[in-house]
Amino acid sequence: MENKNSKSEITRKEALQRMGKYAALTAVGTFLILNPKKAHALSNPPDGGGYPFEDDL
Repeated sequence: MENKNSKSEITRKEALQRMGKYAALTAVGTFLILNPKKAHALSNPPDGGGYPFEDDL
């Protein structure tokens, strides 16, 4: 008969804890990459006015 508590298996509680750690790490990484202030500073200003359908003339 096999031992159900082998080293390669983890409990549901341990799995949820690990998933929580990965989720927190992912959230922090995403926030650092998609930081709104930095993204705004790096974005180009919009084109200035003009007639929007200039190509149609």
